[in-house]
Amino acid sequence: MAVQRKQQRKQGRGGKEGGARALEAQPLLRQRSEEIQPFGTVVDYPLALASKSRAESIRALNQILSDTLVLRDMYKKHHWQVSGATFFQLHLLFDKHFKEQTALIDMLGERVQMLGGVSIAMAHDVAETTRIERAPRGREQVPAQLSRLLDAHEVILAETREAVKLATDNRDDGTADLLMSDVLRTNEMQVWFLSEHLVDTPLVRAT
Repeated sequence: MAVQRKQQRKQGRGGKEGGARALEAQPLLRQRSEEIQPFGTVVDYPLALASKSRAESIRALNQILSDTLVLRDMYKKHHWQVSGATFFQLHLLFDKHFKEQTALIDMLGERVQMLGGVSIAMAHDVAETTRIERAPRGREQVPAQLSRLLDAHEVILAETREAVKLATDNRDDGTADLLMSDVLRTNEMQVWFLSEHLVDTPLVRAT
């Protein structure tokens, strides 16, 4: 009987210790905090680049990022919703362009952070910032899908050319290189591929 009571006391102590261990492993859930850096502000990194130059690049990059996020999502929308005789090739092309735009988004967002800014990210903020015409929820004909994508590309290309000049004038060579080598050339290539689908050429008999 005494042995049994001793075992029970030992098990009780083990239970308490086990409870303590469980509390130590409990995740601290539902936490919130004040922003550590408000949107639109710039922190200083030792980049040998004037804060004014960095702030101007950040504003330009965030606008391009916002519009690129919209274009990326428009590609996925049309990838799902495309129809008709060109379904197969456009289904694949739209997804290829979607992936390429996704890569650009990451480079743009990281460049903003690298310069000490805060990259735009959430859909509701993007919707308030984008300059691209909002697409309908429903499904459109292929020529309208292509034209809508081309219009979005043109918005981004115009912004990018302006941003390249701004960054070059401010000696922000890293931003200028990113915009010229990646954003500009990728968008120009995609415009070419889309535009050729809108050429009204005979499929079977030459005229």
